[in-house]
Amino acid sequence: MTELSPVKVGIVWARMSGLMDQVGETCVRTSFSSVVRENYDFAIGLLDARGRQIAQSRRSVPSFIGTMSRTLQAMLEKFPVETLDDGDVLITNDGWLGTGHLNDITMIKPLFRNGLHLGFIGSIFHTVDIGGAPSPAARDCYEEGLNIPPSKILVKGEENALIVDIMKANLREPDETLGDIRAQFAAYHTCAARLFRLLDEEDLGDLEAFADEALDRSEASLRRAIEALPDGTYTDELTADGFEHPLAIRCSLTVSGSEITVDFTGTSDQIDHPVNSPLTFTQAYSCYAIKCALDPGTPINDGAFRPIKVTAPEGSLVNPSRPAPVWGRHLTGHYMPPVVYGALSAVAPDKIIADCGSPLWNVYFKGRREGADRPFVKMFFMNGGHGARPTQDGPGCLSFPSNVSNQAIEQFENQTPLLVEEKALVPDTGGAGRFRGGNAQRLSFRNIGKAPVTVTIRHERVDNPPRGLLGGGAGAAGLDLLNGERIPAKTQTRIAPGDVITFQPPGGGGMGAPSERDPEAIRADIASGLVSPQHATAKYGYET
Repeated sequence: MTELSPVKVGIVWARMSGLMDQVGETCVRTSFSSVVRENYDFAIGLLDARGRQIAQSRRSVPSFIGTMSRTLQAMLEKFPVETLDDGDVLITNDGWLGTGHLNDITMIKPLFRNGLHLGFIGSIFHTVDIGGAPSPAARDCYEEGLNIPPSKILVKGEENALIVDIMKANLREPDETLGDIRAQFAAYHTCAARLFRLLDEEDLGDLEAFADEALDRSEASLRRAIEALPDGTYTDELTADGFEHPLAIRCSLTVSGSEITVDFTGTSDQIDHPVNSPLTFTQAYSCYAIKCALDPGTPINDGAFRPIKVTAPEGSLVNPSRPAPVWGRHLTGHYMPPVVYGALSAVAPDKIIADCGSPLWNVYFKGRREGADRPFVKMFFMNGGHGARPTQDGPGCLSFPSNVSNQAIEQFENQTPLLVEEKALVPDTGGAGRFRGGNAQRLSFRNIGKAPVTVTIRHERVDNPPRGLLGGGAGAAGLDLLNGERIPAKTQTRIAPGDVITFQPPGGGGMGAPSERDPEAIRADIASGLVSPQHATAKYGYET
């Protein structure tokens, strides 16, 4: 076997990362749903024989990067490697073992070559429907849909008819979900053949030696970045909108040498509404936030998360106990980066961003297809404004930490009896500051069909808008309207033919004192329409 010099490690890493991108594109091209095909709400990951994640597709959803290896360990407790055969594929969507809710399906295939177990290829994708009656009113996880415990969906290359039949009996659009599952089977086939060829060409007998090097180097890089921070404990607290009352998310971030501990003691207790974030999801977004801030340039793998420990009280909003409802777990989990960055602002102000117009907004539309006696369930993602950065304004219509892509409006209109009448940037919605937060957008949907359409929304930052940092102002709060009248941000409603429902996600927070903003930048904002002259005067003291 060739010696693994730093150059060799870099070459193999680049090739494996490229391979994951190729495998991901195979999945996208053969998928059935727009959520995978256009929103890229999925991930492909490569793990070694010990279950350590080595590489993943670049368009991976951040939370999926942080949960796949944990899900595999839970699967192997039920199906040890020695009981697996070539052609088996394991599956689960258990929220506490996977990504936090039932709508994300994790599948992992063991890779064998000449009887030798080399590792695993895994994937996670979001299915819009998973049965049940998911809604903001769900009081426990049993109401939220079908829970698939760790099982084999492929047995020696053949579909497990029992698992497939159970899914068909519980899903409103089984052809779409099963089509996405089978697309990933095709992706696994592509991966195995190309991985074996890569190993031969690089003179690697297996993945272990490379994995040791890659993971150790990622770990060492993040440790160096942490060591550059002064030791100490730094805190932050923010308020989520919640349901009957606001919810507190508290973070204590302790730097000790080359390690960071993130502790969420003091966060509100879990509630009987579906915003609870299982610990796997909480851990994933906490680690991702730290990696992005302190060491964004080195490869993301399991080694990069070794210096980080995330703890939270059991039974809390960020570590709920079963059977807490978790369908909208991103409504809490997406708050992990802003509260981590709020704590880091005291010691790393040049490495963080202000609050974004996030948690991510999405809308579920459900009805029956005209001309066909079958239901449809479609989801539409929309982003608020990005938080201001240490040296730049935040972009509009782009939020963090989720990185799902936009869906083409024409494609969405093709699949539903809905017409998108408006998609526009909203002036004066970015938080003021030396660097301005990104502007919000407004989208309006008209029901042009002959039957009502059920709309399910679960939106945050309506009562508590995105915060500015280091003296920056808050972004504008979000807004939901039906025929021009305000409606609750977490609700299920029916829109009649001709009705128009409008969504305005929040604007991003600003960074730095508004008095320090460059007058040329203010003039440019006014000229572009992003800021009105009146707003410029009120927030910046600018005289036209």
